[in-house]
Amino acid sequence: MSAVPAVLAKAVAQLSDRAVLRVLGKSIGITLALFAALGAAVFFGLATLIEGYGYDGEWAGVAAAILVPVAMWLLFRVVAIAVLQFFADEIVAAVEARHYPALASTARALPFRRDLANSVKGLMRALGYNLLALPVAGLLVFTAIGPALVFLVVNAVLLGRELTDMAWLRHCGAGESVANPAGRADRFLMGAAIAGLMLVPFAGLIAPVLGAAAGTHLVLRRLEMPQAGAR
Repeated sequence: MSAVPAVLAKAVAQLSDRAVLRVLGKSIGITLALFAALGAAVFFGLATLIEGYGYDGEWAGVAAAILVPVAMWLLFRVVAIAVLQFFADEIVAAVEARHYPALASTARALPFRRDLANSVKGLMRALGYNLLALPVAGLLVFTAIGPALVFLVVNAVLLGRELTDMAWLRHCGAGESVANPAGRADRFLMGAAIAGLMLVPFAGLIAPVLGAAAGTHLVLRRLEMPQAGAR
């Protein structure tokens, strides 16, 4: 039986923790600020371009009002997870302290440089995989639901990896090439659940943090098993 429903329930229960709420506030604030900056850049860029061709610059506002929401819908998952990478340690530490105190003592916090590298790698991986999926989605566009399913599958795989690696990197030590202990099936199912939640208005804002907590449970419950057996 999949562990995903149980870890998602535990993650929801921990959303009221102060440490988790702090990360939630920071990640939502930065993500929205980035999209606000994008909106401003699009508006002024279009205004300059349109006025350069002799048209009324007010059309830039109309174009921005159309393009920015589309960009948010397409890029929200990528940007939100990239931002969350910078605060991942705080989420993982909160879950460790509450549910896995024995493992918390062996965890190692990642330096800022490593968080930045992980964020960039995750961003590039997400963009690359989604670009590769575009031709497949294009072939299925006549099915109406086909493209949505393609991107859901791709992002389920990506999220399953990103959201469990956040915890795994704190515990794998020098053996970072060792496979992530969270099962592939569970990672995919959790990734699919979070990817689906990101499509829901407002709920999508908390989905990355919820996924980080659930991903931490998927990893740490597997790491805890050998210790339980040893006792």
